[in-house]
Amino acid sequence: MTVEKALRLAQDADLDLVEVAPQARPPVCKLMDFGKFKYESALKAREARKKATHTVIKEMKLRPKIDPHDYETKKGHVVRFLGQGDKVKITIMFRGREQHRPELGFKLLAKLAEDVNELGWVESAPKQDGRNMIMVLGPHRRKADAKAEREADKEVARARRRADDEANAQRRRARATTDSTDVDGVAPADAVPLDAPTAPADAEASTGADASTEEASMEVEAPAEAVAPKTDAPAAPPATDEASGETADQVADATPGPDPVAPVAPRPVRPSPAAKPRAVRKAT
Repeated sequence: MTVEKALRLAQDADLDLVEVAPQARPPVCKLMDFGKFKYESALKAREARKKATHTVIKEMKLRPKIDPHDYETKKGHVVRFLGQGDKVKITIMFRGREQHRPELGFKLLAKLAEDVNELGWVESAPKQDGRNMIMVLGPHRRKADAKAEREADKEVARARRRADDEANAQRRRARATTDSTDVDGVAPADAVPLDAPTAPADAEASTGADASTEEASMEVEAPAEAVAPKTDAPAAPPATDEASGETADQVADATPGPDPVAPVAPRPVRPSPAAKPRAVRKAT
C-alpha cells in the first residue's frame, strides 16, 4: 500500500498513521490514536519504575581491634541493611603492623557472617586487597518483598490513625451535643432541682453546729445566782427593822430612788490663773 493511500485511510478514520517498524523492508505502519498511545506508554513506564528493584550496596567499615560495643552497633546497621533487601560490603581496615595479622580480619568477618546468618549469606568470600579485607553479604529476601512489607505496615498504621481520629471525632460530637442540651434548658437525668425539700449533708452539719454554739452561749450568759444550791438547813428569816417592824425588802421598796431622767448640771470650768510676772534683777 502506498503512503498516500494509507494517509487517506487515516484521515477517513480520524486516526494517525504511525510507523512502528522503520527498519523493516518495507516499513511497517499502523493506524492509531497517537496521543492515547503516548499516555498509555507513560503509564506503563511509571508502573515499571515502581516495581523495579535497584541493587544498592551498603558499606560498613571495621577495625581488627574493634570494641565489643562498637561491634554491636555496626552489626545492628548490617542487620537493618539486610532486612531492607540491600547488599552489604564489609571492609576490614588494617593499619601498620596489623597487615601481618590477616587472621584477625578473617576471624572477625567469620563471626559477623555467623551472627547475621538468618538475614544474609556470604556472597563474596573474604579476600585481602592491600590494607583492606573485603567481604560481601547478600540478603535472603528480595528488595521488592521487603518494600511491600514496609508499605503494608505503613498502611496498617494509617488505618489505625484513621480509626483513632474517627473515635475522637465521635467523642467530641457527643460532648458538644451534651453541652447544647444543657444550654437549651433540658436538665440531664442526674440533675437535682433547686427547690428540692431535702437539705444537703453539709447544711445539716452547719445547723447542728449553730445549735450547739447557741446552747453554749446560753450556758455562759446564765447568771451564777439564777440557780441556788439546795441545802438541808432551814431558810433564815428575813431581817426586820426594830423601830418600824418592817423587813429590809419592804424598807427598800418604800425608799424613793433617784429620778433616772433628771438632768445633770454641767460642771463649771475654772479659768487657769494668769502667769505672774517675774522680777528682773538688774545688774549693778
